Amino acid sequence: MVANARRFVDISMPLENDVISDPVGFGPKIEYYSHEDTFPQIGAFFDGLAKDDLPDGEAWALEKVELITHNGTHLDAPYHFHSTMNKGERALTIDQVPLDWCFRPGVKLDFRHFEDGYVVQANDVEKELQRIEYELQPLDIVVVNTAAGGAYGSDRYVETGCGMGYDATMYLLERGIRVTGTDAWSWDAPFVYTAERYSESGDPSIIWEGHKAGRDIGYCHLEKLHNLEALPDHGFLISCFPVKIKGASAGWTRAVAIFD
Repeated sequence: MVANARRFVDISMPLENDVISDPVGFGPKIEYYSHEDTFPQIGAFFDGLAKDDLPDGEAWALEKVELITHNGTHLDAPYHFHSTMNKGERALTIDQVPLDWCFRPGVKLDFRHFEDGYVVQANDVEKELQRIEYELQPLDIVVVNTAAGGAYGSDRYVETGCGMGYDATMYLLERGIRVTGTDAWSWDAPFVYTAERYSESGDPSIIWEGHKAGRDIGYCHLEKLHNLEALPDHGFLISCFPVKIKGASAGWTRAVAIFD
């Protein structure tokens, strides 16, 4: 008897030059070195070695990458949102995030119909869970499919999609969710729209309100996920183990949806 094969769906975006996935000035920089470029590097280890001594005259390929921890698909630690969590505890850095949070059943909320800049409320989350006929379980990983996913590769990516408000985020956290995710640049609404609302209201509580929910209940979220359109509403696992960076606010991850 042959066991059912697992199917893997990549829900991470690549790190690449020339594709806008961050605001100007915050993007990655990747310098590529081919097998033809790097003989001086390998030659320095072996006295008398000539380039032609190597098979086909090729050394190694490698890349020099300049990144911030929030480039590409990454997992934000509670420390990114605030210095404290759980109403006063020291916030966890990415190397302290429990690995048990990072391999769990996944649930997808489809919010692609909301206009850019819309701030999702708790009742929106509740209605979507009713639509997909799912009851949240503690430590489920909840990902949000926004219009930003379809805008990846365009100049408008960082300004596209809805964002999760404080009440919507707390709705999830109060039910035991500790990892959430979005295919947008930010868990919150794009800053361009928040800035417009702030200029009208003068209310600072609307700035980064979804992130700041972590002050009350510590949690992580994935940002810049990809290909969420390929996922069903539920019935899969998500793996999102972060790179372990001492004392950091985030770590890159190859997020994957896994189906049995």
